[in-house]
Amino acid sequence: MSDPGLDGIPCIWMRGGTSKGAYFQAEDLPGSEMERDALLLRVMGAPDPRQIDGIGGADPLTSKVAVLSPSTRPDADVDYLFLQVFVDKPLVSGAQGCGNILAGVGPAALEMGLCPAEDGETVVRIHMVNTGEVAVATVQTPEQRVSYRGSAAIDGVPGTHAPVKLMFESLAGSMCGDLLPTGNPVDRIDGIDCTLIDNGMPCVIMRAEDLGISGSESREDLDADTELKARLESIRLQAGPLMNLGDVTEKSVPKMTLVSAPENGGVVSTRSFIPHRCHASIGVFAAVSVATASLLEGSPAHGAAVPPEGSLYRIEHPSGAAEVLLNLKPDGSVMSAGSVRTARKLMSGHVFPV
Repeated sequence: MSDPGLDGIPCIWMRGGTSKGAYFQAEDLPGSEMERDALLLRVMGAPDPRQIDGIGGADPLTSKVAVLSPSTRPDADVDYLFLQVFVDKPLVSGAQGCGNILAGVGPAALEMGLCPAEDGETVVRIHMVNTGEVAVATVQTPEQRVSYRGSAAIDGVPGTHAPVKLMFESLAGSMCGDLLPTGNPVDRIDGIDCTLIDNGMPCVIMRAEDLGISGSESREDLDADTELKARLESIRLQAGPLMNLGDVTEKSVPKMTLVSAPENGGVVSTRSFIPHRCHASIGVFAAVSVATASLLEGSPAHGAAVPPEGSLYRIEHPSGAAEVLLNLKPDGSVMSAGSVRTARKLMSGHVFPV
């Protein structure tokens, strides 16, 4: 076996949605989870607030990993394991998926030769190992090559790029077993009304005003509000067992999401914690969960929401809005959800962990 410290490990460094991460093939990483995680901490330079000795960007949004391999399922083309490498702790977590890094999986799988490219567009069926669900990504592949150039724009990312259409089915209860793991649209924790929901991402959704803020504060102001963050962590630790997630002290879920009335033509405004720092935008699956919660009468999100005229739900966040497409059943429940993201290959080569 080659020495990764001397020979390096094949890696694609890619922006997916509003995140950045390292995309690896599983065969290039250690088979032991303990050895793999130790290696990824060295790759990212964690724990260190600047990640100065690694390729991580000193932010949870830029300290992420996608591990790809040929699919173990007949209904998918590629397996995708998401790993969050914590910036400030010696911790690598696969306790959740990531819809932003997912946006780069289709392009990366094609670049790695894990599935063939068609001329024009290529559909890549992605088995999301973290949750067991399958996402369908449509990637632009003129002349059977991945193209990152296009006119699609997403808030939180400068410029325009080729669209990556993502569609999901059967997201409800992806990690918690049920859309509403307690069976209630509203639960009360520490005197705060909360919706405990999982439609692709376990989230605790609360009214911003109930926690003494407007919901329009900047990410930096919220990150500096230690009293608010302590209250959110207290609620999060109690919500974990209620959501069938167990002790979440060392887990990156559930996400804590504060909602308020939209300010820029969206359905609802959000400030999302992932889970201890305020997100610069909002994750794809968290946006789906928030959009779904806005349909639940009596919930914090429903009370703050301005319903859209059609099926496009714009979920506002600190740097703009995430667009979520909800296809509803006759009874008003969510049948499927989708989103358009973009991705861009930033670097392809070898990374050296030591």
